[in-house]
Order: sequence, then structure tokens, then C-alpha cells
Amino acid sequence: MNGREIKVWDSLIRIFHWSLVAAFAIAYLTDDEWLDIHNLAGYMVLALIGFRLIWGFIGPRYARFSNFVSSPSATMAYLCDLLRLRNERYIGHNPAGGWMIVMLLVSLLITSLTGLVVYAAEEQAGPLAGLVYGLPWDDDIAEELHEVFANITLMLVVIHVAGVVFESFIHKENLVRAMVTGNKRV
Repeated sequence: MNGREIKVWDSLIRIFHWSLVAAFAIAYLTDDEWLDIHNLAGYMVLALIGFRLIWGFIGPRYARFSNFVSSPSATMAYLCDLLRLRNERYIGHNPAGGWMIVMLLVSLLITSLTGLVVYAAEEQAGPLAGLVYGLPWDDDIAEELHEVFANITLMLVVIHVAGVVFESFIHKENLVRAMVTGNKRV
């Protein structure tokens, strides 16, 4: 790291980020075809979300939710400036990026939890098997919710990647590199 760069993303955040990318991709692509791999990847997603929720409160400065979850009005002001191509550069997450993280975590959590319900209802397996099996409900609803939220998550990922590319272009900064090295220019 030179004098013109600052360490922003700690190693645990970077490992979390790329592990989550891999786990979600594996879960999404395996679906019903390879159920064991799909379930393992889903458990990994759930464990990673648990880590991120904890790290969002006790991690270093730029990992903390309090550092990047902005008020709705600040986020709207940022988005308006973004549309005018006059958005401020942030060392950590910008307000839109902060809310994208929240939306991704919520969507991934719902996807994972509905996956556990589907697994319990259809296979009588997993940690919810004893709680879910035999309840009078339509497990097709849980499966449909699981698929809907998996697709919502994918849509959020596409928007997230587009935002990263756009911000990288606007601020002439490689944000993907920053998530690999942990460093950003000052």
C-alpha cells in the first residue's frame, strides 16, 4: 500500500464477499439438478450471512452498518446527484451501495430460509425437518417463494454489478480491484 491508497476492505470482508458470490452462484446454478451441492451452497450462504450480520456491528470501520446505511433522504439525494453525474465519491460504500448491501442480505436470508423450509417439507431433512414436516400447508408456496427470492437476489446482483461498473467509470477507479486488494485511492 502506498501513500495514495487506504485499506478500506479488511480481509474478512473480502473473503466473505467472494465466498458469497461463489456460494450463491453454485446454489443458483445447481437448483434441483444436484440437490446435495445446492443444499451445501445454501448452507454456506446462510453461514456467510450470519457472519456478515455480526461483522456489520463489530467489524472495522468500513464493514460496520453504521458507516454505510444512510437515511432514505440522503440516499435519494445521492441518487439524484448520480443521475446528474455529480455524485460524491465515497471511500467506503456510497448510500446506494449501502442500501444494496442491506437488500442483498435480506433477499439472501429469505432465499435461504425458504430453502430450508422447502428442504424440510419435501425431503423431511435439514434443521427445520422436525418443525415443518406434517404441518398443514402447501409446500409449493414455499418452493415458489424460494425461487422468487432467488431471482430477486439475482436481479439485485445484476444491479449491484452495474452500479460498481458505473461508479468505477464515473470516478475512474477500479472497484473490483479494491474488493480484491482491499485498497482504494485516498
